[in-house]
Amino acid sequence: MNAMRILHLACCMAILCSFATGAAQDQSPAFVSSSSELVVLPVAVTDKRGGFVADLSGDRFTVFDNGRRQEISLFTNEDAPVSVALVMDHSGSMSPKISEMIVAMLAFARSSNPDDELFAIAFNDTVMPGARPIAAGADPAALEAELRSFKPQGRTALYDALTAALTQVEGGSRARKAVIALSDGGDNASRATLDDVLARARRSNVTVFTIGLFDDDDIDRNPGVLKSLAQSTGGARFLPRSPSQLLHACEQIARELRSGYTIGYVPPDRDGVYHRVRVDVAAADRGKLIVRTRPGYFAAAISTRQP
Repeated sequence: MNAMRILHLACCMAILCSFATGAAQDQSPAFVSSSSELVVLPVAVTDKRGGFVADLSGDRFTVFDNGRRQEISLFTNEDAPVSVALVMDHSGSMSPKISEMIVAMLAFARSSNPDDELFAIAFNDTVMPGARPIAAGADPAALEAELRSFKPQGRTALYDALTAALTQVEGGSRARKAVIALSDGGDNASRATLDDVLARARRSNVTVFTIGLFDDDDIDRNPGVLKSLAQSTGGARFLPRSPSQLLHACEQIARELRSGYTIGYVPPDRDGVYHRVRVDVAAADRGKLIVRTRPGYFAAAISTRQP
């Protein structure tokens, strides 16, 4: 076995250990090691009824990078803890829905891995991050107090809030990262643009889930923005029409984070450009299955500078 292959395996073992133990780390980048980067993909598999399929073996999966099949170096379906940013729109227009959002976020925490690390982030004209991360399995009163400490008022800086959430959750101590954003999708106060946020999200290893909360007469609503944010990171968009559907959406996100797969492979090229990714699953005995993951990633470029 040559030295590079040994290094690949060592990287895979290190990642597997971090997913299994939730070991603290400064950041969870899309790549691991300067000499042997791994593309790490969160993968969700559902059946025709929308139920999560969590018991498939690694040999059922095939990964394609720009149309070329890749050897899978990392595979796990462990219920590993996640660092999650809970991003809540606290602009004045959302005031009637604040209590519903808080109840839904508490339901998410109850359905999550108790070792998940939760960051509460509210926003209106400005972004208001919580004072500290809260464990999902901690006293729910602590999380509720954190969520209720933000007061609804002002305009909407959604893009600034998402930029801050991506930065904060990337610094979380869990190997896997996610953002859940509750908003009508409108923005009238950010310095960042939608293109800025989408580019930032595509360069991260964070899965973004969006939940659209708006009425039919909401002139600020923009469900298309919420869809773009979710699709660009392998997440999902939800458009609940009632408090019960909002609860169900948050519980479904928690189930996905606990039931998903993590697949990693060594990128075929380090060319500094965007690579499109496809993951297929062969499970004819399980009926029609739907696979969702990140649509692609930016490959690390090889430096041409001489020492």
